[in-house]
Amino acid sequence: MWRAARLGRGVALGLLLTVHAVAAFEPITVGIAIGAASALTGYLSYKDIYCRFAECCREEQRLNASALKLELEEKLFGQHLATEVILKALTGFKNNKNPKKPLTLSLHGWAGTGKNFVSQIVAENLHSKGLKSNFVHLFVSTLHFPHEQQIKLYQDQLQGWIRGNVSACANSVFIFDEMDKLHPGVIDAIKPFLDYYEQVDGVSYRKAIFIFLSNAGGDLITKIALDFWRAGRKREDIQLKDLEPVLSVGVFNNKHSGLWHSGLIDRNLIDYFIPFLPLEYRHVKMCIRAEMRARGSVIDEDIVTRVAEEMTFFPKSEKIYSDKGCKTVQSRLDFH
Repeated sequence: MWRAARLGRGVALGLLLTVHAVAAFEPITVGIAIGAASALTGYLSYKDIYCRFAECCREEQRLNASALKLELEEKLFGQHLATEVILKALTGFKNNKNPKKPLTLSLHGWAGTGKNFVSQIVAENLHSKGLKSNFVHLFVSTLHFPHEQQIKLYQDQLQGWIRGNVSACANSVFIFDEMDKLHPGVIDAIKPFLDYYEQVDGVSYRKAIFIFLSNAGGDLITKIALDFWRAGRKREDIQLKDLEPVLSVGVFNNKHSGLWHSGLIDRNLIDYFIPFLPLEYRHVKMCIRAEMRARGSVIDEDIVTRVAEEMTFFPKSEKIYSDKGCKTVQSRLDFH
């Protein structure tokens, strides 16, 4: 009896190894092997085993809030508002088993302040493969929606892409980069999916997440940050209420925001407008150190200072903020 059980486990292990070996070649063979392994072991379901070798959409997967918090605090520099709001928004949304609408975040600020970096961190914390996941979808305005005369086509395509992907995975993530380069009206095609509907044409979008990335509003954010600095107040004293109303109105009235007179704002369908503050000299040095660590290099403070001093800062009189944030740190570090 013991030998038979041992033999069964051995055969099951062999079949599981077979699954791993053939997974890249023939789905039918994978299914047969998984089914046989399940029958022999008696406790592994088809989905349990299949998901060990292929990416699955796990609708009940919980967010590790502690891991997300640690990653944001250790890797995102100078953005206390973004860290706080994104953590609270994602944690609250993922802990709600019955959200009334999808979570929609709009990230604003100059290039190099961390918007794309944050979207990558969020994607990786929601789906293990991050931006490479089948359930994370990145749209770039200049690539996917380049021609103004084809707005109607883009609207139809966008609705089809989102409908199909949410049908396949309810907790899909959609990231729209370069919103400030998106032709007005395109994004309004997704308005029905962001609204408080239980279903739209038989599909529920309530567990999906939409993230917009935009340079629009960077001037408004900088003005308020500069006002705080000139008044002798710390940037950490800036609160969301100081910026969010200004941002929402500013991008709504900005023809180059991608959200100009958008129903998404008019209907209050964007849950948070998240400001990314312009980065100071000290934050640029933090970025340089982080890049050196990522490369496995020893932190050389002389190099850190030299690279930071090569960057240009504004306004001309005070030279407080890096005009490219940390965007060119990698390329500049290559010369040292």
